[in-house]
Amino acid sequence: MIALVKFLHIASLLCWSAALVGLPVLLHHYRRARTQSDYTEYRLITHYGYIAFASPAAVVAISAGTVLIFLADVYDPWLLIKLAFVAGMVLVHAWLGHLILKSGETGGSYKMPPPLISLPLVLTQIAVILWLALAKPDLAWLADLLPAVALEPQGGSL
Repeated sequence: MIALVKFLHIASLLCWSAALVGLPVLLHHYRRARTQSDYTEYRLITHYGYIAFASPAAVVAISAGTVLIFLADVYDPWLLIKLAFVAGMVLVHAWLGHLILKSGETGGSYKMPPPLISLPLVLTQIAVILWLALAKPDLAWLADLLPAVALEPQGGSL
């Protein structure tokens, strides 16, 4: 069961990562569409790439990863850091969706910021996530940096 969920998690994470790399390139390429046919092609590719490919891949990757945490019973510090970088990927995903939506609402006249600025951020996040998942480094020393109140349940609940 764990192997199947892990396969689903890795496959969907690969698709999501590819979309987060490909969508900024598409947005950059098509943002200066001149003709109606160019703009229509731009809208179809970016809209369906985001709605039908990137978003479902993100949902499956996060869902399978969450199930995997409980199936494999992993609660190490490296996992918390990995989840923080996954949250960063979610923020980039939402920002790209915002750019696609605004460019569609304004008929291509939206003066969007350069979408390629998300590439270094996304590639760094993907690399760190991959490193953390494969190396599983011992980050117990991070607990020394946190106050004691952050390391124990509050109010008798866990």
